[in-house]
Amino acid sequence: MSQRMVPFHCPYCGEEDLRPNESGHGAWECRSCLRVFSVKFIGMIAPARTTPSGPDQEETR
Repeated sequence: MSQRMVPFHCPYCGEEDLRPNESGHGAWECRSCLRVFSVKFIGMIAPARTTPSGPDQEETR
């Protein structure tokens, strides 16, 4: 697996004309909308736990 993930499109305009930017690690520039942005992977979340009655069911007493 690569240490560096490449975005496929700009999160602002959706265009695919992206290039790495000189401002730092993970910085990308969009040549269509002229924005510079960075992408950072934070981590993964644990899957939601479900109860036998279902995750959206309220308990009645």
